[in-house]
Amino acid sequence: MERSKRQKQRKVLLMGRSGAGKSSMRSIIFSNYVAKDVRRLGATVDVEHSNIRFMGNLMLNLWDCGGQDSFVESYLSNQRSHVFTSVAVMIFVFDISSREAAADLLSFASTIRALYEFSPGSKIFVLIHKMDLVPADQKARVFQQKAIDVRTTCEDEGFQSQQVDFWATSIWDQSLYKAWTQVIYFLVPNASAIEDMLRRLADLLDARELILYERTTCLVVTHITRDAEQRNPYNDRFERISSILKTHKHSMAKHTGTMASEVSFAELQIKTGDFMFFITRLTENTNLAVVMPSDEASFNAARVNVQLARREFSHLDIVEKRGKDVQRQGKDGPALEEVRMADDGEASSSGRASDR
Repeated sequence: MERSKRQKQRKVLLMGRSGAGKSSMRSIIFSNYVAKDVRRLGATVDVEHSNIRFMGNLMLNLWDCGGQDSFVESYLSNQRSHVFTSVAVMIFVFDISSREAAADLLSFASTIRALYEFSPGSKIFVLIHKMDLVPADQKARVFQQKAIDVRTTCEDEGFQSQQVDFWATSIWDQSLYKAWTQVIYFLVPNASAIEDMLRRLADLLDARELILYERTTCLVVTHITRDAEQRNPYNDRFERISSILKTHKHSMAKHTGTMASEVSFAELQIKTGDFMFFITRLTENTNLAVVMPSDEASFNAARVNVQLARREFSHLDIVEKRGKDVQRQGKDGPALEEVRMADDGEASSSGRASDR
């Protein structure tokens, strides 16, 4: 009962015209499908409801709304208040290859008009989808023009520019993970508290980068980047890791005979002459990726320190009140015990992170 009371629900509408790719992306993100498998999915009939637990106590109440004209007419008439009340986020998917661009825009205008009537403070994520069908040299121009047209419609219907975000997506690359990562980051109510704790942990580990992933979906929750790593030219590296982790889960599922959603791993390590990397469990619902300088002693100490930090991070809850409680712990942050590796490789305690 205590866990149930603390649970935070967010209503998310997934909308767009029929064939835009809504159910495909939902299946890839939340049901561990791979892109080549979504072809067998049928069209969504009316509304498919999914209650998806994310990071323990954040419940996404996802409404995947069929895009056929008859269903859309029903959403906008007799189901209007039922569908559009108490919406935190609406994700509207445009098929960039659609031959009915004008009709798509009209449908969008009618949809956000209803959204503004019942949930005027909601956030809109516009996903301009199937960008893999656009020639590479035209993608930027096509995306910008579509975004301008849609933004104009949003402003005409009363939504401010800061309420609307635009993302170019495709199921065939990491752009889909990048867009949905932004959706999740917006929905997590105590992201700033999590980032504060990660920043202190990064200082303790002397890590170049920390990346927090949700365990089931492999989506990035947030990240901390320090020092020279801020000049890393690979801006999509977080989403690439999401894609790699998903592929790894499918490989493990194939060889163990289990469902991909049930597969987990203890730790993954990569060591090179330029950097060292490991990803391991941080809490029941998250994995932490750590990027370190190429130093074996520091690497081993970081692995031990992450294990010690699990106790403090396990207290984080996806509830606004809980997030405020975490922030009230003080400027010094949580008392994380620090372990350094001696020259002979043995672990030795050196006090607490707050004393550094």
